[in-house]
Amino acid sequence: MKLAVWTYEGPPHVGAMRVATAMHGLHMVLHAPQGDTYADLLFTMIERRNHRPPVSYTTFQARDLGADTSGLFTSACRDAFDRFQPQALMVAASCTAELIQDDPGGLAETMGLSVPVIALELPSYQRKENFGCDEAFLQLCRTLAKPMARTERVTCNIFGPTALGFRHRDDLAEITALLSEMGIEVNVAAPMGASPADITRMGAAHFNVLLYPETAESAARWCEKELGQPFTKTIPIGANATRAFIEEVRALSGSTIPVDETRMRQPWWAASVDSTYLTGKRVFLFGDGTHVMAAARVARDEMGFEVCGMGCYNREQARPLRAVAKEFGLEALITDDYLEVEAAIEEAAPEMILGTQMERHIGKRLGVPCAVISAPVHVQDFPARYSPQMGFEGANVLFDTWVHPLVMGLEEHLLHMFRDDFEFHDDAGPSHHGGHAPRNDPGAAAAHAAADEGGSMPLPSAPLAPLDAPALPGNIIWLTCAERELKKIPFFVRGKARRNTEKFAVEKGISEITVDTLYEAKAHYAR
Repeated sequence: MKLAVWTYEGPPHVGAMRVATAMHGLHMVLHAPQGDTYADLLFTMIERRNHRPPVSYTTFQARDLGADTSGLFTSACRDAFDRFQPQALMVAASCTAELIQDDPGGLAETMGLSVPVIALELPSYQRKENFGCDEAFLQLCRTLAKPMARTERVTCNIFGPTALGFRHRDDLAEITALLSEMGIEVNVAAPMGASPADITRMGAAHFNVLLYPETAESAARWCEKELGQPFTKTIPIGANATRAFIEEVRALSGSTIPVDETRMRQPWWAASVDSTYLTGKRVFLFGDGTHVMAAARVARDEMGFEVCGMGCYNREQARPLRAVAKEFGLEALITDDYLEVEAAIEEAAPEMILGTQMERHIGKRLGVPCAVISAPVHVQDFPARYSPQMGFEGANVLFDTWVHPLVMGLEEHLLHMFRDDFEFHDDAGPSHHGGHAPRNDPGAAAAHAAADEGGSMPLPSAPLAPLDAPALPGNIIWLTCAERELKKIPFFVRGKARRNTEKFAVEKGISEITVDTLYEAKAHYAR
């Protein structure tokens, strides 16, 4: 198994825990050593859930390996059943316990428990977290869901939302409200908020709504085959996709009730004069395949951005993502190595990144604004407020989330560009005090020193910081005048300008980069 400082996905048993934690009336027993028992941290600290996940562990130690570890597992199962009295029990092994080959599923099935046992086979060394979600939900459906008579009114099931998912809570609420507006009742929403008893009545729905293929497509396909329930293929992220989703639901349900779009501001705001100056901004997208494919179309068709790169970390969605990338004239980046992602972003030199928590850090290092569109995410992306990504309100949220980083970046660039203006230079007093009197601030000297060392916009008199770029071939150096001129270039294309100038200098055999060299390189690459 690959070890790294950062990882986009955990092992598959984490995905299974996401399904179990999203539900109620279900308990999971995980055969795992000490060190693999970190579910409480994931769900209570990052997602800020107000109750601990329904997971018990065997927590065997090194000294137990020479004894009966299978006995530890059966004892843990019996204790969990007696204590929690679940409607169903899910059992699995962590990536470490898999090596022992104790067969938790077989052991649990021979215990004669009075509730269904869902045994999971999770190949930890071949698959990852999203597969664990998908497989756990599939096995729940296969074990519990049965064909039955349909409801009198047209109803549907919603598949996909899990614990620790990016805005799954709010997406579920938004799409449930949208379906209700169309006169369609939700029979079961699962895994989030469902119980094993709810899973048993899924067959009563007329069709299924699939929100997240990476966590529930296998279950949707199984229900289509075994329960005769078709499922939606459109992911309702963005204004256009939400309208297409509504039409698809109408085709499946026969609903003709009109839907109110008046609360959706995104199309008009994106076309307004305040936003059109952002048209053509180059963006790079990376995350799970579902969100990247949807966000790419929103970025191009609804925001007017230029997509200069895209990729995903979950290989299960590599094929559809490559097809979408081809539509954009790009080659998709399929990797779970964040260093490869960083190199691709640096090469593409975008003006904004739409990515995960990883890309948020990459953007900070590269000086490129970033908006988060996909898991993995950190605690700040589980907001207390209502903030969906799907539906009409989701389109409004996308506009705010994507445009604001660019506006703030533009503001910083303008402040930097006008720093020598009589009104805005660093020594000018507050303009609202009148007369633009010089600053009379006893802490000004300290503030200047701080700006020299670490401020986002150092003073013109500040000494130049050492280059963070690698040493140049042929002893090429940047003269001070050229460095100062380079800083006048907007921050979001400054890195590309630096690289092009250095490449030009190497090709021309120039050892000292001057202002003239900078503009000669600009003219050369503009041809």
